[in-house]
Amino acid sequence: MEDKFTAENFSDEDGNPAGGRVDGIGLQIEWQNGPLGPYGFPERVKPNGAFVETVLKAVQQRIEYYQTTFPCRENALAITKIEEAVHWLNSRTQRRIAEGTEGTHEGN
Repeated sequence: MEDKFTAENFSDEDGNPAGGRVDGIGLQIEWQNGPLGPYGFPERVKPNGAFVETVLKAVQQRIEYYQTTFPCRENALAITKIEEAVHWLNSRTQRRIAEGTEGTHEGN
């Protein structure tokens, strides 16, 4: 099976991630462009693109759907690995909220 897609990743003038896109057969993703602003502040902006966590959860739900009709070990393992990836990305977000850097280009 061939997974053909094109991807463009954009950076702002400071070299920070600034959106991008992925296109393939039956697939088009526009990534979030820029930070949302500090978490919990009124000037926080609405998202303008997709987040990796959302795309991973969409893939997870699709594999879970397959698992209802075609259950197998490989599907179960793929679901587990996606859950693990989402867990670590959410862990990073929680750490950044605690540090006061979530929604900014500060920190890592």
